[in-house]
Amino acid sequence: MREPTTRDWETKSPGTATRRAYLRSGGALIAGGLLAGCTDASDVAKGSGAPATASETAEDATHSDATTDPRADAELGDSTDGATEADGTVASSHSVSMEPVGTVEFDAVPETWVPYTGDYADMGVALGQADGLAAIGVRARFGVHHYEELPGVSVDTDALTQLWQDGTGKEVFYELGADLHVVDPNFVRHRLGWSRDDVEEIRSNVAPFLGNTIFTRVYDWHDYEYYSLYEAFEILAEVFRERERYQAFRAYHDEVLADVRARLPSSTPDVAVLYPADVPPESFYPYLVGEGTQSKQWRDLGVDDALAANGVADAQAGGGTIDYETLLEIDPDAIAVRMQGEISESHFRENVRSHLENHEVASALTAVQEGRVFYGGLTYQGPIIHLFQLESAAQGLYPEIFGSERIFDRQRVAAIVTGEF
Repeated sequence: MREPTTRDWETKSPGTATRRAYLRSGGALIAGGLLAGCTDASDVAKGSGAPATASETAEDATHSDATTDPRADAELGDSTDGATEADGTVASSHSVSMEPVGTVEFDAVPETWVPYTGDYADMGVALGQADGLAAIGVRARFGVHHYEELPGVSVDTDALTQLWQDGTGKEVFYELGADLHVVDPNFVRHRLGWSRDDVEEIRSNVAPFLGNTIFTRVYDWHDYEYYSLYEAFEILAEVFRERERYQAFRAYHDEVLADVRARLPSSTPDVAVLYPADVPPESFYPYLVGEGTQSKQWRDLGVDDALAANGVADAQAGGGTIDYETLLEIDPDAIAVRMQGEISESHFRENVRSHLENHEVASALTAVQEGRVFYGGLTYQGPIIHLFQLESAAQGLYPEIFGSERIFDRQRVAAIVTGEF
């Protein structure tokens, strides 16, 4: 990996070669691009034990979401012959561009990589890179339990270093010594409380950053380009030189989505996406159906946002909680309750749905009376987890159409992930 295109934030110290890159490329300098669109405000999460509000937010589900970015030929995957590896093979160098970092040049495909959020972790797994995954921000927010339904696909979260330990310091990045940090450096600054110098230190001494905060679009510090789920997925595919696997996944995504949409009724319900402030819940953090990737399944299904229509502020944008009285005034057609980790149907029924059915106020909600209160999934979703969450959302919103039907072929997804497509 070599020095990337310099962005609008000048470094204060010279870049130095990382140990891994030096051994691989004979001393080539490594760097990760410099931050664009930075502000000086710091936004460090409180309370939930990880950088976020009490939970967390998503991407256009139209066909354009999965079409090839016209920049791909010009910016993604540019390559030249690289240095000779220790085993005698010739590594092909290539460059990859993504805001806010800019262009990063690679002398070889990264062997070990570190995302912070589960969306990018899931993308890497979909590209067959699970073996190189070294860490994750918060294990419980990475939906690896879905992989249990995919033959030959698995991730042992116990083997992953958890980056969040009452905060995330620089030391763990030195200890991991990864080849690439798939993290938006501005997320590190504004959500984890790092300084620009901290980011530059790790970029220079360990490995580059390459990532963009895509799960939500409510952060005021994110004043640069956003990417849809499949646009970000395509960029990561270029990093790992897995374009064919990406294209296979994109094609199957389009096929599944087209089939689901063809079966949707002409009239779609409005939904309230909520995260319980406690369990059993007496109040909720509201999450709007926005343009971030966390909302992709809702946009895919063409639902209306009951909360946005009534002027409710998103929790990630500083909004507070709402109680049942407020929710009854809105009275959404459906309620999707988001929770982190693996949530069984029995747990959800006992701790959420039954509580609402027996609650003096909540029991009057239309969604409760018509049986449209269901588990709303995880915040972070890449291409694999999205298919599972699209299926769950379709079943919850339209039980009369989708029931308990599987809307996608587990074996076919597994075949793409394992390279048997």
